[in-house]
Amino acid sequence: MVDGTVTVLTQFGAAGLIGMLWVFERRHAATRDRQLNESHQKLVGQERELDALLTVVKENTRAISTLEQGQRRLIDLLEHLRRSKSADAA
Repeated sequence: MVDGTVTVLTQFGAAGLIGMLWVFERRHAATRDRQLNESHQKLVGQERELDALLTVVKENTRAISTLEQGQRRLIDLLEHLRRSKSADAA
């Protein structure tokens, strides 16, 4: 395809060569634009995934913190009960 295009355009001299270069540049630019669009879409998708991951991490951190507070309260209650029983025994 390209060889046939080159042959046809070169018969027109410098104008044909300039036209051929313009066609090649446009094809390259279209390919580059498509690659940039694909890369942008991937980045947007990764940003969404990262946002979802950060949301999960925040929720898990909140849940672990709440669990820790509950366990601390339970430990305090058990300590209080132990002290009460040992005071009653004495």
